[in-house]
Amino acid sequence: MGTGGEAWGWLGLAGGVAAAFGLMSWLARLAGLPIQYNLRNVVVRWRSSVATVLGIAAVVAVFVALRAMARGIEASSASTGDPDNLLVVRKGSQAESGSLVTREQFRIIESFEGLARNAAGRPVISAEVVAIISSARSQGPGEANALVRGVTASGMELRPQVRLVEGRWFEPGRREVVVARSLSRRFRDFGMGGEVKAGRARLRVVGHFDGGGSAFDSEAWMDADEARAVFDREPYSSLLMRPTDPAAAKVLAARIEGDRRFSLRAENEVEYYSKQTMTAKPIKYIAAVLGVAMSVGAVFAAMNTMYASVAARTREIGTLRVLGYSRRAVVACFMVEGACLSAAGGLLGCGLARFTNGLATGTLDFQSFAETVFQFRVTPDLMGLGLAFAVAIGLAGSLLPALRAARTPVISALKSA
Repeated sequence: MGTGGEAWGWLGLAGGVAAAFGLMSWLARLAGLPIQYNLRNVVVRWRSSVATVLGIAAVVAVFVALRAMARGIEASSASTGDPDNLLVVRKGSQAESGSLVTREQFRIIESFEGLARNAAGRPVISAEVVAIISSARSQGPGEANALVRGVTASGMELRPQVRLVEGRWFEPGRREVVVARSLSRRFRDFGMGGEVKAGRARLRVVGHFDGGGSAFDSEAWMDADEARAVFDREPYSSLLMRPTDPAAAKVLAARIEGDRRFSLRAENEVEYYSKQTMTAKPIKYIAAVLGVAMSVGAVFAAMNTMYASVAARTREIGTLRVLGYSRRAVVACFMVEGACLSAAGGLLGCGLARFTNGLATGTLDFQSFAETVFQFRVTPDLMGLGLAFAVAIGLAGSLLPALRAARTPVISALKSA
């Protein structure tokens, strides 16, 4: 999230907190009692209150953390690419690893008008190879898949956000590879000087690069033509090019897609990677399912606390009714206490989840079946969602106990010990 978006997110969170406390104030006014009265009752029964707050905090922390995981994967794809670039893949392919672009198609397309040219006068277009290798993890037993991309000098020119942070770039013909720094921490052989097995060849790691939080942080790069030889592939996987201007980009895309010889499609690079978020969908579903399952337990915990409060305050409830407070006021009174407990739990849970922000980890990309590296992104809007989720749990858990308190006969309440 950019600086402006983050500022709006914090404003949204502040607004959510204000709305939560505004709701409690409205319920307190409906009850006709000062909110200090409800807060005092929460503090007096601090043991059960603490248990309820911790339970709700755990639910909210897990819910927000899982959503932050999915947000991190989406942000990694959304921040990949350059809006001035066009990416060309085979029609029908879901990912570059499943695409084929022949050498003849590459030679034809690089001669098209509308391509930008570099200082040497050559068209800025890169034919690339994407392959998957299996390598040992740096921690724990077993192996995982890693994505290797064969690029040309133009390929690096087309990705200015990628910068070398250690060592040097690979040299064609020398069986060398440069690995994303974040990926090197997850695989045993990806450190400087390590040897990576690729087919029957071994690639020596000569450098580490930083992908700037993009999907390139999950890749290892080598020379494109050398990659074709190592992985025994005749065609390329994709083409990346830079048109001279947006008008030329539209013309080039239409020409490529309209040529029956190709069966290729051209798409803006940023838009292409923004769609590569299939990995985040299962995590979102898991967050939703776990959120529902855990919220049921949290609702019962809040309900248990409020029922205990009703049982301990039966005479007090009767006194309120004798003093002229309506059943609606009694219901509102207990709803305020439930909202106070849940809001405290929500704030604590969001605070706990915030500690995961920026935590780097990896998971399986369901499109390329390779390791994808990302960072948890606990954004203000997610914390606002967690707080709203917590307040909803508290209100749901306090509704039935509040109704029971309101329906307690006045005489029976006054006679209770």
